[in-house]
This record gives sequence, C-alpha cells and structure tokens, in this order.
Amino acid sequence: MQLPSFMPQDWRKHQFSHNLRHIFRQMLRSRKRFLSFLFVLTFATTLLLNSLLPVLLGNDQAIAQINPQTKPQIKLLVPPLKQPVIPPRSPINQPIDKRQEIRGVWLTSNDFAMFSDRKQLSEALQQLKQLNFNTIYPVVWNSGYAMYPSTVAQEAGAQPFVYRGSEGHDIVADIIAQGHKNNLLVMPWFEFGFMAPEMSELAIAHPDWLTQQRNGDKTSITAAGEVAWLNPFHPEVQKFLTELILEAVSNYDLDGIQFDDHTSLPKTFGYDRYTLNLYRQETKKEAPADVNDPNWVRWRANKITAFMARLSKAVKQRKPNVIFSVSPNYYDFAYKQQLQDWLGWVRQGFVDELLVQVYRNDLDDYLSQISRPEIAEVQNKISTAIAILSGLRNSNVPMSRVYSQAINAQNRGLGVSFFYYKSLWGYGPETVAERQKEFQYLFRTPAPRFANRN
Repeated sequence: MQLPSFMPQDWRKHQFSHNLRHIFRQMLRSRKRFLSFLFVLTFATTLLLNSLLPVLLGNDQAIAQINPQTKPQIKLLVPPLKQPVIPPRSPINQPIDKRQEIRGVWLTSNDFAMFSDRKQLSEALQQLKQLNFNTIYPVVWNSGYAMYPSTVAQEAGAQPFVYRGSEGHDIVADIIAQGHKNNLLVMPWFEFGFMAPEMSELAIAHPDWLTQQRNGDKTSITAAGEVAWLNPFHPEVQKFLTELILEAVSNYDLDGIQFDDHTSLPKTFGYDRYTLNLYRQETKKEAPADVNDPNWVRWRANKITAFMARLSKAVKQRKPNVIFSVSPNYYDFAYKQQLQDWLGWVRQGFVDELLVQVYRNDLDDYLSQISRPEIAEVQNKISTAIAILSGLRNSNVPMSRVYSQAINAQNRGLGVSFFYYKSLWGYGPETVAERQKEFQYLFRTPAPRFANRN
C-alpha cells in the first residue's frame, strides 16, 4: 500500500526503519533455522561415520608398536552417544604388506640359556621393543633336532628327547607369546635345513637319506662344524622336512618361517646312488664329474627350487598369511656354490621376505654386495634386508662397524637383521650401555610391522 503524501516525513522515516528491523529479524530467524539445520546434519553425519568406520576398515592386526605422535586423533563435533549395535561380520582376510621394513635379530642356540628362561626372555624382548626392533627369528631346527615337541621327529627316530624350558614349558610357544606381547613378529628359523651332524640320531637312523661327494665323502666342513647332508632330491627327505615344518605351522601362532643358506646343497654333493640314477633317468646321461658343469649345476638347483615352491604352497594352504622368509648368501655364491637359486624363487613369487647374509669386515666390499642389481630387483617386490654380523663369541665386532653397515643399508631402503642376539651387546669392545645407545639412535623411531592372523 502506498503512503499518503501528506504524512510527515519523520513518520515515513520511522516506518522505513521499522520495516528494516522487521526484515532483519526475519533474516536472523532464517539464519538460525539454517544453522540449526546445519548442526543437525553435522551431528547425523558424525554418528553415521562412527557407525560405518569399523565395517569399512577391515580387521588387520598391528603387532608392532605404534608411534603416538603419528597416530591420527579423531575429535567429535558433539558429545559421543551410545553407538548403535553393529551386526557380527566375517573377518576380512586381507593380504599382508609385502614391503615392510625389517629390524630383526636371530635367537640362536648360543642364546638358549636366555630364551629357555621365561624371566630372561621377557627382559630381553622388552629391551628389543624399547629399541624399536620389530622381528625375531628363534632357532627351532638345529643339529638334526627340533626345539619343540615334535611327533614327526619322534616317529622318524630322530628325537629321543624333548627340549623344555627351565620351568618345563614349551620354549617355542613361550617365545611366540612373549614376542607378540612385545609387538614383535616371530618367525621360527629352521637353521639347519638339509644339514645334520653325521652322528645325530637322524643321520644314524636314515643313512639312505644322506648324499655324498664324488669321492665318497659324506661330510663337509661348515661354520657349524663337520656335518652330513640330507639328500634334497630324495622324496623321503622332502616328505620329512615338509611334515616337520607343517607341524610347527599348525601347532603355533607364528607369523612366518625362515630358511637360510643351509636349505641348499654344496655343489660337490649329489653323487649318491639315488641322485645319479634320477639324473640318468631324466637326462639320459651320466652325471658330470665336473661339479661346476652348468647343466649339472642347473639340474640340481632346479630340483631344490621345485621343492621350495611345493613347500611354500603347502605352508600357504595350511595358513595363507604365514610369511615365507629366506636368508641366503649373496646370489652369485648361493647359486654357484650352494645350488640355491633364491632370485628365481622370488621371481616365481613364493618368497615373501629376503634377508641376504653379507658378513664383511671391509666396508667397500660390504657396499659392493648390498648394491648388487639382484638386491635392487627384489626390494621392489618384497621386504628385503641385509643380515649383519654383530659379533661372535671369539670374534668381537666394534659397534662403529655394525652401525656403519646398518646405516648404509637403511640409506638404500633396505632393512637390517643382526646375527645374533647375544652379540648385540654381549660381545664387543664397548660397554652394554654404549652399544644399546647406538642401537637406540639407529632405530630412533618405531617401524611397525603388520601381519594378518590366520
């Protein structure tokens, strides 16, 4: 309606101001409605996300420590309410990450006094956790004997006794339980592989399982002393070792299993009657007298590769997420001297983790080995580390060398693992505190490793 022209000007100004205030109040009420709507929408969205996140994230288990500084913090916009009930669901079996940093150490037979005592083991593993280690490799197959109660070994006549801890407990079960408690991956280590002392119950009970050199010798000198070699081409040997390993995989909540440079055969062996007949049957030729003959080397290496492929498959069928780990020598030596084609194993896809033993005093020699193209190839596919010698009972290694080798491996994107636990700070020119301080600086921040539970 139009205002009369005769009304006073001040009244019209007053009416105009009144209209403006009315419009402002309407806008303010509309804005409050909008903000109320926005608040309700935010509230509902927050509840919805909180309900759906557990379903969307899956069920991987982190079994290594998490850095609280990097752990994401979620702040709610509204006070938390009681969460709605989520119906139970089947666990999602997601594959493990194949490229995780390894910070490991071997627990050897020299460490037996420590890991067979629950209290000492607890203190040792707590120390490793504090120093940001993430993996341990406890020995479970050494000198022809299993370090755990083994029906397979007993039935083979190889195990007249059972290893027990100081409290009569299962050593391997305790190591795994305490390792997981301290956020460490635990991968039992079948150290001796095809190797067994000549006077072990296993070698005595099954002489037909042993192979020999061309001159008839059945032993060789190794770092473990004089040993005999189980024939890796013999079906009964393969069956025994496979059943022994599957027994451990089935009976323990382990994260992986490891095989080193002894799951192989020195190139001078393979001249036993069974192997010579098999070679003649398959090639229509006699086995060469020259142990370095390329075809003879390749035939034997291929046989070991085929066995390891079947073993890995059997392990994965039993527990799909068990990490299949190998720790051989550098490739040229492993293949030519030990018939161990680990590069072929990785390329065939049945190895999940590789640790290459590079035990060197000279830094330049060490650097040349860890810079090899085959290592660069493997580390693009799976978790890869360099095995470093931290000392022996009769040969101390200064911490400066250990640290230098470890940091050079890390600078190349490689993990590290140390041989062996007691020599980390038990041997050496430095004090325990000094060596532990160097490890603390080397592993300044946590490096969590993840694995799915089977």
